[in-house]
Amino acid sequence: MGTSPSRAEIGAVSGFILRLLRESIPSPQTALAERLAVDLGTLQGWESGRRPLGNVRTIDLLHLRRTLAALGAEATLFAWLDAAVDADRILTAALRPPGQPAEHPLATWVQSREAAHLVAWAVRSITPPALRTLAARPRRGPAPAGPQLAATDRTTFFTHLRRTAENDDGSEEAGLLLRRQSLYLLSYDPAPDADAWAEQALRTMRPALALRAYTPRWIEARTAATVAARQGDPTLLHDFVQALAGDEHSELANLAYWAYWLGSMPPTQPNDGFLHRPDPAAWNPVHLFQQLVGSLHEAPGTVDLYVHSLHTLIRLHPWLLMANPAAARHLRQRAARLLDARLLSPVSHRDLESVHYRLQQPN
Repeated sequence: MGTSPSRAEIGAVSGFILRLLRESIPSPQTALAERLAVDLGTLQGWESGRRPLGNVRTIDLLHLRRTLAALGAEATLFAWLDAAVDADRILTAALRPPGQPAEHPLATWVQSREAAHLVAWAVRSITPPALRTLAARPRRGPAPAGPQLAATDRTTFFTHLRRTAENDDGSEEAGLLLRRQSLYLLSYDPAPDADAWAEQALRTMRPALALRAYTPRWIEARTAATVAARQGDPTLLHDFVQALAGDEHSELANLAYWAYWLGSMPPTQPNDGFLHRPDPAAWNPVHLFQQLVGSLHEAPGTVDLYVHSLHTLIRLHPWLLMANPAAARHLRQRAARLLDARLLSPVSHRDLESVHYRLQQPN
């Protein structure tokens, strides 16, 4: 069965991640409840979403996490638990919008990739790649393979999110943050008119693409270009990448956003201010290099942004090719295929040729 809006509001996503944590031990609910010194109904309420994990006292949540860790729960899932609480807040705000747009969670922090993927899991049943194995673990009896929303709630989620994006003019930084993050999540909308709606929304953002030096609207241009590419039109992203090459601030802002999105810096940014003052010391370049290489795929347009970003990162830190030989080998193989496939724009093709040349040189 799906969930009602009230159930989504109290923690459908974080409850499911908690269940994955328990199953990774593995432990039955009765044993874990006894270890936690809570009644079985409380634990079942947390896992089902009836009781909000986000409303649990900090000291009790800390006890829960430490107990799970002591019992041998999958360590990588703890970061997903934090993201799941964020995802629940986003779902709640979309299903029951706050009175003021500035109070919307998408206006108050820069969402992490994990939170966005968890929202997509709830509204589109798209399992995050990192969780596929754990989510597919065999279970007794009928059990959902992910956090679920009823069909009507999924429709309501996208309908309300459209209104949120349409009703805010983006004149303030919080409004810009809310609009662009709403637009990203709306790219998952399966409605027949979703592409037409997104195209109309993108038109209001396209003026930012004409700006050739960094401004606070730079991230708006990046969002418009990447969303258009995901919809099958790579032209805007080709133009965006070409503009990147002419402005060092924009180049650093692009790497800073990648670092945030790919987990190479802490997901603790309340707004886009970190892009206005990008600091390479704030992110882990080795991790960023590995993540960019691992995420590189051949989607039209999007691949150009990955290639140019890798070119910029290696230009700043040429030692990365020696620091992570495995990622360098993988990139060399992918680069050779991409150069032969002729999928790239002329600018990105030159970038990749430069990277490929470096990769061919002896250490």
